Amino acid sequence: MGLETWLIKVKKSIAHHPPSGKPSIKKSKVGVLAFEVAGIAPKLSHLWQTLSDKNMARLRTESICLEGVRKIVSTNDAFLLSLACGEMVENLRVLAKSVSRLSLRCRDPGLRGFEAVFDGFANTGRDPHGWVLSWKEMEKEIKKMQRYVAATATLHREMDELTVIENGLKKASSLSLQSSCHENPKKAHHDHDGGSFGNSNSVKHQKILDLQQKLHWQKQEIKYLKEKSLWNRSYDTVTSILVRSVFTILSRIKLVFNITHGFPISLPRSLSASATVYPTDQISSSFNFVSGPLIKSSKHQENNHLSHGFFETNSKILKPSSATLGYSALSLHYANLIIVTERMIRSPQLVGVDARDDLYSMLPNSVRSSLRRRLKGIGFSASDSALAAEWREALGKILGWLSPLAHNMMKWQSERSFEHQNLVQKNGGILLMQTLFFADQQKTEAAITELLVGLNYIWRFEREMNAKALLNCSNFKNQQLIS
Repeated sequence: MGLETWLIKVKKSIAHHPPSGKPSIKKSKVGVLAFEVAGIAPKLSHLWQTLSDKNMARLRTESICLEGVRKIVSTNDAFLLSLACGEMVENLRVLAKSVSRLSLRCRDPGLRGFEAVFDGFANTGRDPHGWVLSWKEMEKEIKKMQRYVAATATLHREMDELTVIENGLKKASSLSLQSSCHENPKKAHHDHDGGSFGNSNSVKHQKILDLQQKLHWQKQEIKYLKEKSLWNRSYDTVTSILVRSVFTILSRIKLVFNITHGFPISLPRSLSASATVYPTDQISSSFNFVSGPLIKSSKHQENNHLSHGFFETNSKILKPSSATLGYSALSLHYANLIIVTERMIRSPQLVGVDARDDLYSMLPNSVRSSLRRRLKGIGFSASDSALAAEWREALGKILGWLSPLAHNMMKWQSERSFEHQNLVQKNGGILLMQTLFFADQQKTEAAITELLVGLNYIWRFEREMNAKALLNCSNFKNQQLIS
């Protein structure tokens, strides 16, 4: 018995104080960081779904063929696809940074070295741990992630509800305590009111008991959800799922965009000279998406890529040129300006003088100068109904291709705002290429000037027609009074 007791003590001592040469890493659980993981996983899932055959076909046949994109961004299909590819890679890089922070808490040394291995995979295509999954395996991982995320979201709601119940119980207990402090004076009154105080105290006591029971069941529900959700998963388990997803998504991006030599596409930054402000029916649809390389890198380009790395090269692709609204930091302002102008054009009769002045105050100096030149020499009369109809038709055509880019700009920004950053985007989403970010500034301003010139005419036309109608109505009433 003495020997057995001594052996037990030795085992316990070894367990609590391991040899200094081999430090023990506790297999801890994700816990409260489950909510952070629940924000990463849906974004990975969305990015994977964006890379489906259906969505890639839509990108080639619809997204890059948007009329507004062809007019003020570029008519070069390969350039537009490089922007789409670059944005997806950048989104994945940001998510991989979050996964890297989690991987540092893992027990598996391979997972702890995720960041370096991922950079190596991006640059060279080497996958030493075999983390790239097949399509079917990835689909299974996505479904597993979705189940975990759904359970974690429910856990979050139930924990919020637990806080509400606890606060309610504290409040009820506090009121009950205050009531008991005045119990003796109330007892004297109790002899005269037929026991009303006793009934009131009983109701309060029952409410406390009900809340305590509700609190007990709520804690049981949360305990069950913690077992079912990401909360009670180990860092190794969760990170392994995320790491494999990140590797597989990057592999898929390289496949669908046919990236050779392990590097992103490198294309000229200049915009097409044929992209004009005015509509055209000639839209190219002959680009073969995955049948061949988008561009062949020279030996010098390859050496340059190797020195800079995959993600650094990709960030250069997304850097807007000096001729674009993104470079001037005007894309959001112009999007808002276009949307306000659109509303006024739709209902010019509802636009007051103050609203018109507010719109003018929104204009940058370059647009103001352009507008003054266009309006110079134009008379104050706007009574030609045929000309007003022509302007409406022309404005409708411009808004038909310019307005979608403006609305896409606002949606893109909204999707990435702090309030919406944990929400899952719908399939397809909005790409930066479909917004005003890469739009040519001069061409955009020319289109906006056209809108403002046309708005000026139809606004004055509506005011003159209203004034005439009021004058005719007044004359008619005067004639009736005279007769």
